[in-house]
Order: sequence, then C-alpha cells, then structure tokens
Amino acid sequence: MNSLQFTVKGMKEGGKVSRTLNLLGFFCPIPIHETKAAIFSLTAQHESNTAWVLEVVCDDPETLRDIPTLCDRMGVNLLEVVENSGEYVFFISNTSDNRLKGAGQDE
Repeated sequence: MNSLQFTVKGMKEGGKVSRTLNLLGFFCPIPIHETKAAIFSLTAQHESNTAWVLEVVCDDPETLRDIPTLCDRMGVNLLEVVENSGEYVFFISNTSDNRLKGAGQDE
C-alpha cells in the first residue's frame, strides 16, 4: 500500500473545516457513499463561489484508494490525507475548476 501525504499548511493546525464526517468503524462501500452525499450536500448549501472544506475521518484502509478516486471523478480537490494509528483523515475542498464533473456516475 502506498502512503499518500498531502500537506496544506493550516489544515491540521486549525484550518477552517465546513463539516466533519466521522466514519470510524464503517467499511466499503459506506465511506464512499457518505462522502459523496456530503460533497453533494455542501455543494447545495453553499453558493457556487463559496469555498468549503470537508473533513472525513475513517479507518477503512480501502479509502486510501477510493476517496482520491471519488474526488477525481467529482472534480473536487483532495487537499490533505493524514494517517495516524490506523485512522485516516481526508480534507476535501470544492476549489477545483471541474467541480462535480461525473458526479452522477456510480462507483
């Protein structure tokens, strides 16, 4: 398994997070479906020019592959991935120019 590590200064040290999704104890396909639903919800709640950041906390190792793929398909940015003792924290933002492209496609 390759380790993903993206560092965006300030995310771990109190950067502004719009919503936190706690998916500890859930395994495939729940983390992907819940993350996708949260991205849709945040997009619907905010104006198109308003940035948001979603924090997803999970412990399913498959998410290291699945969430980056989901972000790419939905056209959102995966800002940072942090691994700590088997827990993975993903920071996702809508700052991509290709927002939600392919969002209706099934996983």
